[in-house]
Amino acid sequence: MTAPAEAHAHIAVIGLGNVLLGDDGFGPFVIELLRAGWEFPECVALVDVGTPGLGLVTYFHNREMVILVDAVGATGRPGELRLYPSEDLRKMSPQPRVSPHDPAVQETLWITELAGCGPREVLLLGVIPESLDLGAGLSAPVRQAASAAAALVVSELAKGGTVAVPQPNPRIPDAWWMRKPHRGTFPALPDERQDTGAAPRT
Repeated sequence: MTAPAEAHAHIAVIGLGNVLLGDDGFGPFVIELLRAGWEFPECVALVDVGTPGLGLVTYFHNREMVILVDAVGATGRPGELRLYPSEDLRKMSPQPRVSPHDPAVQETLWITELAGCGPREVLLLGVIPESLDLGAGLSAPVRQAASAAAALVVSELAKGGTVAVPQPNPRIPDAWWMRKPHRGTFPALPDERQDTGAAPRT
């Protein structure tokens, strides 16, 4: 369920993924990087929705723009980023949903467009994962890509006239699942404060 302020924001940046399945936690981690590193206007909601299934419809309702951040099944090296606009998402062949928690991005697009309440623009920013095995924590190439992904989100918002202001003293991202005892077997990387700036799962 969206919080009242988030529900009224006409732009949503949505992190998708299960933080306990390795690189599937990429989306939620990027959301935490954005919260820690930038100040956003009230028109922007930063939301970690986990694995909502068709509940994703709630987060698309009456938005003007949605940016989704997730791990994607594309060809390439782990840590490479992919950006898919709405038209590309609509052209992709539907994938069977093996769980009620699968992202259901295409179904959400169709439902909200049919109801006349869908966003004008949808972007999916994805990373190619190295591992989706059970364990809390990101692989090294995917964690290194997270800062570039956060900066890309800020850039895409700026193209539409929505400006995020960098925090003068960025906080450490509040990614609880990356801390002990939650963290899996992936090695820890240096403090995120040092950072600067194929079809997806649908």
